[in-house]
Amino acid sequence: MKITITILNASVTSIFAFLFSIVAQANEWRAIDPSNAVLLTLPHGKVVIELAPQFSPNHVKQFTELARSGHYNNAKFYRVIDGFVAQGGPKDGSAVDKAVPLLAFEGEFSTDKNFEFTQVQTNDMFVEQTGFKDGFALGYDSKEQKAWMLHCPGVIAMARQTGADTATSHFYITIGQATRYLDRLMTVFGRVVYGMDNVQTIKRTAVIDGDIAVEENDYTSIISMQLMSDVPVKERINIEVAKTDTDDYRKKLHDRRIRENAFFFKKPPPVLDICQTPVQSRIVK
Repeated sequence: MKITITILNASVTSIFAFLFSIVAQANEWRAIDPSNAVLLTLPHGKVVIELAPQFSPNHVKQFTELARSGHYNNAKFYRVIDGFVAQGGPKDGSAVDKAVPLLAFEGEFSTDKNFEFTQVQTNDMFVEQTGFKDGFALGYDSKEQKAWMLHCPGVIAMARQTGADTATSHFYITIGQATRYLDRLMTVFGRVVYGMDNVQTIKRTAVIDGDIAVEENDYTSIISMQLMSDVPVKERINIEVAKTDTDDYRKKLHDRRIRENAFFFKKPPPVLDICQTPVQSRIVK
């Protein structure tokens, strides 16, 4: 009888431990709402973009409406510079292009004294503080009480003309190092959470001096741009991203900053570049 009870208790303990691990793991991830995700289909693969209406509501609204209308279908990535951006949209000056209303600048937003985010670094090269909120990299100035999304690799932002309020539908995705000098000058409204390798494969249109110019026919086309919620359920790519407001993630930040692993026989400075601080994503079947 004692043996049976011991085995039974061990079994129950194992089950509870297993269930606890599932719950704990689930608490470290959040599912992206399909109505807040965009499926970009390229000739060579698919890309999923998570939008950030909490930070750039009007840009997200216009972008999603245009995507739903088929505005981007068959458009091209016409300005693709290695180490910089892949910019796409309808042909400049076309009737389709001119029909899109101008957007007011949303490159920053006001906060209050209760604003919370997971701090990554103070005295960043460009801003007083950097950190994550909802998985998005932000800059924050406590004196101004303003925050803004950062130009880390993989973010999507709206292109514009010289004036601040001249964005329409042309967008770009950063494909090189962080272009942080564009922070607060352009409106970032989302980031790639799946398929960045396919973004990197977009045909470069800028060539070095002396090389053969790339013909427009060779530019990478956008086959389609869809809200994930409009994609048939069986064809959706469902993504979860790591939560950045948990103790587990804060510990990962600490460990990444201190780098106690024996591999680092010469310790780098205990600082973190937020654009080299990953927020993982995964596909959920």
